[in-house]
Amino acid sequence: MSAIVSGTALLVTGGLGMPLAFLAGSVFASFTWPAVILVAVVGGTQALATVLLLRRKEAALLWAAVAGFGMLIWIFVEISLIHESSWLQVIYFSTGSAQVALVLALLGIVEWLPRRPLHANPTSKTAPVSQAG
Repeated sequence: MSAIVSGTALLVTGGLGMPLAFLAGSVFASFTWPAVILVAVVGGTQALATVLLLRRKEAALLWAAVAGFGMLIWIFVEISLIHESSWLQVIYFSTGSAQVALVLALLGIVEWLPRRPLHANPTSKTAPVSQAG
């Protein structure tokens, strides 16, 4: 939500009062495209992942990974472009890192968090294991 709200505010205000000098040396002449990218890419993928997770769709993990990596890329590019940093960037980098780590755990790539399928198959019945012998 913060990416969508912040990107919209950035777009409406033309930069939230930040000087255009922050964009010097970049491909951007104004804050318009960074704002659109923040809303659509960063906020959009996070929103899509959230909706898919709430609906317990298997694609949710893919989109959560995309969204987490997108947030990390956004922070790296932002810091490299403006040559400034703030406590917010630390928070967003941390949450993006945690998001990616949790996705890896849920996919079973790291084993410290057990994975349970998002969809339970209601028609599947497992027979009890018999102890013959």
